[in-house]
Amino acid sequence: MNLFGGTLRNLEQSLDYAAVKNKTIANNIANVDTPNYKSQNVRFKDELDRFMGSSIKAKQTHPRHLSFESQLDQKPYDIYTNPSTLYNHNGNNVDIDKEMSELAKNQIYYQAAVDRLNGKFGSLQTVIRGGR
Repeated sequence: MNLFGGTLRNLEQSLDYAAVKNKTIANNIANVDTPNYKSQNVRFKDELDRFMGSSIKAKQTHPRHLSFESQLDQKPYDIYTNPSTLYNHNGNNVDIDKEMSELAKNQIYYQAAVDRLNGKFGSLQTVIRGGR
């Protein structure tokens, strides 16, 4: 039985994604002047589509049978390097304006996920206290 309908798991994966994206953006910003450094990005939608399209649907005929939900432990995002562009004369392709914009967007995304998680736990506290 899944007590929260997968909401907490989805929020956990959202926070994981935001943390990895933040680390990737910070790495790109730190290497803005490094010769021949190629920017990295976190790909989510393509991986999510692949992940959702390849899930196995199976009927569990006995409560003690193993479920096929183990695939959900995989992360639906992937880090990739963009080797095709060139912005600087030293072979570096980090666009600092784009990275700062992505950082701001990611911070908003992360804060929204944290707020939703806090709301979920607040609802649980209300239920545990009997509505008070």
